[in-house]
Amino acid sequence: MGQVQGDAAVAETSGKVCKAIVAGLDVGSVATKAIVLGPGPQVRGKSLLPTGWDARGSALRALEEAVEAAGLSDSDLAAFGITGYGRDLLPSAAFRATEVTCQARGVAEACPSVRTILDIGGQDTKAIRLDEMGRVADFALNDRCAAGTGRFLEVMARTLGMSLDALGEAAVRAMGEACAISATCTVFAESEVVGLLAQGEQRDRIAAGLCRAVARQVLSLAERVGFVPPVAVVGGVARNAGVIAALGAETGEEILVPRDPQFTAALGVALFTLQAVQEGHGRGV
Repeated sequence: MGQVQGDAAVAETSGKVCKAIVAGLDVGSVATKAIVLGPGPQVRGKSLLPTGWDARGSALRALEEAVEAAGLSDSDLAAFGITGYGRDLLPSAAFRATEVTCQARGVAEACPSVRTILDIGGQDTKAIRLDEMGRVADFALNDRCAAGTGRFLEVMARTLGMSLDALGEAAVRAMGEACAISATCTVFAESEVVGLLAQGEQRDRIAAGLCRAVARQVLSLAERVGFVPPVAVVGGVARNAGVIAALGAETGEEILVPRDPQFTAALGVALFTLQAVQEGHGRGV
């Protein structure tokens, strides 16, 4: 498994390094992430909270926690940027951009060789193809079905009587003899799993089949944008060992996972914000 090749890097313009301290917020439908960056190539603090019903409140709390984790106060921040579903919630943000753009920036920084990003979140999945310069060349999004998302795995883990971590570990053990899971719909797949359990099928083999089903769903999305290795997986599901193993088995490729796969979009928007501050476009918090 690949690891982050550097927590962050500072944007440079005209050969001059920006010494400002900035923050990046990624307000997702399930989780909100915040990261504090600078001065120099140093990640100072981070925070991850459930988004819940009050996305704006979650964003403010995550930002506060990340600043505290950095041993700083709000007055130390030159600016902050925001991305994700909630990117319009905080008007005082100095920079805002789509999650696709920020994922590309963050992953290109963390794993410079990557050409395809698979962003597998709790409620949706994105496939992003990068060009040789690390810029977005094409992307595709599935946000209308739970298949191939963390939600699918949560339902299946509950049906198997396992935690998500245990499901992933079981899948790795049985990857070579995975059950065939034909249903892609979460409801139908759950019924299929119940049937397999009733037939006495081993849970490890079922877990492996479920992870391979997720991998196939994600890769079908990637094929729409043109799957080009090397590939990195980000989002909460990147922490599931079974899905990573299944993606490797399906593609025959090494699957890279950044050190903090849930924070790459927050890192990306922090880097954009740092550049904006250096170029004189950033506004104070």
